[in-house]
Amino acid sequence: MEGSLDITLLMVITVVAGIAAQVIADYLKVPSIVFLLSFGILLGPSGLGVIHPSLLGSGLEVMVSLSVALILFEGGLNLQLREVEEVSSSLRNLVTIGSLITLLGGGMAAHWLSEFPWQIAFLYASLVVVTGPTVIAPLLKQVGADRKVSTLLEGEGVIIDPVGAILAVVVLNIVLRGNADPYTIISGLTLRLGIGGAIGVGGGWLLGLLLKKAEFLSEDLKNLSVLAGLWGLFGAAQTLLNESGLMTAVAAGIMLRVASVPEERLLRRFKNQLSILAISVLFILLSADLSIASIFALGPGGFLTVLVLMFVVRPINIIVSTWNSDLNWRQKAFLSWVAPRGIVAASVASLFSISLTQQGINGGDAIKALVFLTIILTVFVQGLTARWVAGWLKVRSDEASGAMIVGCNAFGRQLAHLLKNRGEDVVMIDANPDYCQQARSENLRVYQTSALDMEALNSAGVSSVGTFLTVTSNLEVNSVLAERVNEEFHPPRVLAAFPTKADPKPGTDTPISPEIKRAFSPKLSIKKWNQYLAKSEVKVNETVLDTDEGKCQKQRNHLRALAKAGTLTPMLVERQDQIRIAKADEDWQPGDRVIYLLHIPKPVAAEPTPEKV
Repeated sequence: MEGSLDITLLMVITVVAGIAAQVIADYLKVPSIVFLLSFGILLGPSGLGVIHPSLLGSGLEVMVSLSVALILFEGGLNLQLREVEEVSSSLRNLVTIGSLITLLGGGMAAHWLSEFPWQIAFLYASLVVVTGPTVIAPLLKQVGADRKVSTLLEGEGVIIDPVGAILAVVVLNIVLRGNADPYTIISGLTLRLGIGGAIGVGGGWLLGLLLKKAEFLSEDLKNLSVLAGLWGLFGAAQTLLNESGLMTAVAAGIMLRVASVPEERLLRRFKNQLSILAISVLFILLSADLSIASIFALGPGGFLTVLVLMFVVRPINIIVSTWNSDLNWRQKAFLSWVAPRGIVAASVASLFSISLTQQGINGGDAIKALVFLTIILTVFVQGLTARWVAGWLKVRSDEASGAMIVGCNAFGRQLAHLLKNRGEDVVMIDANPDYCQQARSENLRVYQTSALDMEALNSAGVSSVGTFLTVTSNLEVNSVLAERVNEEFHPPRVLAAFPTKADPKPGTDTPISPEIKRAFSPKLSIKKWNQYLAKSEVKVNETVLDTDEGKCQKQRNHLRALAKAGTLTPMLVERQDQIRIAKADEDWQPGDRVIYLLHIPKPVAAEPTPEKV
């Protein structure tokens, strides 16, 4: 009874510490792994001695395996396949040639600098081949890197995790058995990837079919059925061939994404929450089990090994893997800087340390210490500086320009001209042939297609624009379309024109995602402004807000009063030489240039007075 109480208390403290770390990281806008590692070490035997993962025994290995499967599945489910196609050649090179470069470069650095035996050195290198979506995804969200860079890093993190983990297992078997011929390495890696991928693709297809056909299942049961199905597939693959389950998890997630199930958004949200919980618990437990003394025992050679991996091996990897790509030097420099290691490297290193110790082979604790040192240095150095580096290299998505406007009505065309006259690239989308013809006659670039066709939007270039905006007269279509495009393509800025209603219907007053912003004005009526423009009752005007805060506030109040009355509609805001489409909740600042439409009704002609007889 006392032992079970100790384990219960262990798990309670672990969960509380893990979620607390996530909350603090979210508040401070830094990678959560920074606090997860810090809390785990602080609470572990090397710190306060509150958490003792050894109490879990073999249960820790089970938790690690199931949690890693869930994390990799969630990564595959969130992978943006359309965007991956644009960087597929570079991604393929990173996973294949890049893995080999990291394996060779990391192995040589560990042997010559940390003085590891060759086999142990290459075992370490195989463990740090992975980067990890658990660190990359939240880091990129905070950094706001441009789409190509984000897609390449996220794709690398998702796909290279099972490849690296399986490669590490093959290298471990070589260390344990002493058989290091190339055929054993290649066949072992290929067989596990092939079997795992086949089971994942087949199982993912069946899960997608279940979600589409099993209408009798509730939303909650569908999510839990997918979780049970994932672990069932993972267990089947592991039983068939050890460590093939990692590829199964990724392939099942990708296949379920391809299936486009109706509940995909809710499923991704559910799996994301489970993944956050799993990451929080695992990092706390694994870092608590780390001996700080073993890290210091590595000496200067250990630190030099990691530095070479970060600043020599990674840049070479990126240069070779992206040699024939259309990425510019700034994007390649950022890719070279960012490669933090995550939960897969930590969990596999912990399990390998146990295996080597059980087999009586020295080096298990040293490998684990060096892997965790790699995680600590890459996360702290790269994670905490990534936003600054992205800004310095000008690869942040908020600097992306150009706009895609859905709605070729008079209001949409007027906005397009305002943007075009200020040097912005604009593309318009509409299914109405008359509207499209009018836009073409005004020398605007138009695609005549349904905006609900995601493939058509992709062909029109939605993945490369800085702003996506819907200004159709159908308010429900505006918000639904903006939500879907945000989920599919993640443009830097997504806006929808829809006013506040006195009695809104659920889902029509505000967008589901906080990333989607209401455009222009809360009281905007697209239909009315189309009529004003048709009657030539609109004047384009602009105001530069005073740099004095007091005078600026008066100007703001005046403009907002006119907007509330429906007489004025803010269209663009120019700040520090950057032009942006105005948002309804825009907080205008002193010095801003506000470009707006002003309604000036034409005087009504007086009726002639009847002549007196």
